[in-house]
Parts: sequence; structure tokens; C-alpha cells
Amino acid sequence: TWHLKKIPQIVSERTFSLDSPKFEAKTKLELDSVCGIECQRKLPVPSLSDLKDLLSYETVFENGTRTLTEVKVLGLVLDPAGNTTTRRSSRRKRQIYGTDSRFSIYDKRFMTNFPFNTAVKISTGCSGILISPKHVLTAAHCLHNGKDYVKGSKRLRVGLMKTKSRGDGRKRKGAKRNGMPSFQWTRVKSTHIPKGWFKGVSGDIALDYDYAVLELKRPHKRKYMELGISPTIKMMPGSMIHFSGFDNDRSGQLVYRFCSISDESNDLFYQYCDAEPGSTGSGVYLRLKEPNQKKWKRKIIAVYSGHQWVDVNGEQQDYNVAVRITPLKYAQICFWIHGNDENCTQG
Repeated sequence: TWHLKKIPQIVSERTFSLDSPKFEAKTKLELDSVCGIECQRKLPVPSLSDLKDLLSYETVFENGTRTLTEVKVLGLVLDPAGNTTTRRSSRRKRQIYGTDSRFSIYDKRFMTNFPFNTAVKISTGCSGILISPKHVLTAAHCLHNGKDYVKGSKRLRVGLMKTKSRGDGRKRKGAKRNGMPSFQWTRVKSTHIPKGWFKGVSGDIALDYDYAVLELKRPHKRKYMELGISPTIKMMPGSMIHFSGFDNDRSGQLVYRFCSISDESNDLFYQYCDAEPGSTGSGVYLRLKEPNQKKWKRKIIAVYSGHQWVDVNGEQQDYNVAVRITPLKYAQICFWIHGNDENCTQG
């Protein structure tokens, strides 16, 4: 069951103008020197003033201007336990673990219906998910490398899968065959990235903050997926997660996968879902029961960050990692969507 939680408030204090970014960074879909499971266990619990700094955020607008918004965090009870993790098994392979268990979705009836039609393509080469009529959730590193915005993010666009081809039903020249999706591209009006992602704030890029929200220029009329607070592994049916994206090695195809989680910290899920670059930024979701109802509902509980090498017991282990939507991140993303915290009290 989805458990309702009281959400801390994120309130904007003041906004400054910053210099326009250079937009010169290269898009890098696999990160190095990531603070892994061992490293996370040793990290101190962030104080309220740390969180205020990490959750302040940059906004970049389509004309290239940039602002920094400082925030206040209200109503948060800090967890003294710190970054605990649950140890499971570990293995050493690459992004595809053993038999490739991904499913390419070819049937237009599935592709253009919920939940698959919430997956979108980002023009920098990543995936994302629709979270409101005008907003898309994706990974921060698809847009920013920790020091500067990536080259393609200056004229950022989002590709929504088309439901119908235009015209009178005749096959257009060059139309995609074999059920491959075609895209309707929409310009991005603004992009929000938490300051915790930037080098210099955390000393190194912190995977915990590898998420970003894009505001579209025009609203879409599709069903989107709501945000949920990420439950612990124990509270998930079969510990299973699901996500769909546009993997690079299956060009033009929507690829769906599900798998169980191997390990978790307060902010990250470590898992062996088969994935390739291109699916980075996909929304990871669960299907749980609504409280006091017989209805089941899918909600996004994490953002797929990609394949990472992390330190475990003094040696490098590889995982596919997802950034969990904690109550604080829920409050921040909800604030970005609504522009106030009034609609973000229950998650």
C-alpha cells in the first residue's frame, strides 16, 4: 500500500540572477568517482543548513538566462541513523547482467497507452518521464556535468511519442515501420537542477541529487505519472521496480524492464535492471494499492541514474543505480511543478 507521509516544506527565500552558462560540457552518460555504499555509510547526516544549500536550485531559461533560488526547509525531522544500507548479493559484470531481460515495446496499443506513453526522449540523448501536464523528470547529468551545462542543453527539446500519423492514413515517405515510435518534439521553457548536483557544493558530484525537472513550453494532453515517496525494499511487492526508456543499442525503440533491488541507501537504489545509455533519466515506478481502496496505482519512486562503479568492501562493484524520491525531494519537485508548497503537504 502507498503510505501517506507528511512532507517537509521547501519555501523559496530569494532568487538571484547569475551569468549565462557556457553550455560547453560534453554529455557523459557514465559517471566516475561516485560515493558508493561504503562511502555513504561514513557520511555525516546533513544538517538543516547543509540541506538548505543542497536543495537550493538553479533555473536555466530558454533564452540562456540563469537564476539561483535559495530555499528554506521547514518541518523536517532529521534521521540520526544516517545513510544505512541493506546488504544483498553482489556480482561483477556490465550494464547487461547475464541474459538480457529487456522488452522492446512494438505494439502501438501499448506504446501509446499508460504507463508506457509517459516515457519521453530528451534531445541530449537521455530519457525522462511526464510528471504533470507541463513537466518532465530526468537525470541532472543529462543536462549538466557538475561544472557546466552540456552543449545540447541550450536548445533543449523533449520528444513525446506520437499516437497517430498525420495525413489521410497513407504511408508517408520515410515513415517508421516495425512499430518504432515517432516523436513530436516540444521546446523546453526552463530547467531546474538542485545545487547538490554541482561540484563545489558537495566537493564532488553527489549522485543523491542526480535529478532535474524540465518545464515544457506547451502543455501536452496525455496522462502523466504522479510522484510517490520511495518505500524501503521490504515494503515493495517482490522488491520489484519497473522503468521504460530509449536505450542507445535499440535505436528508436521503447524498452521496458523490471527487476528486484539488490541494495539501498537513504537516497539510492542499487539494482541489476538491464539497461544501456540512453535509458538514463527514466522514471522508476511501482504499482501499489491506494490507502483504504481496492484501486492500484503506479507512481514514480526514483530516477534511473545509470551504470556506476562503487566501492563495496574495499573493491569496485558495478550496479545500475537509481536516485530515490525521498520526502525532501518530493517536496522540492512538487514545489517546482506548482510554484508553491501548498499542494505538496501529503506525499
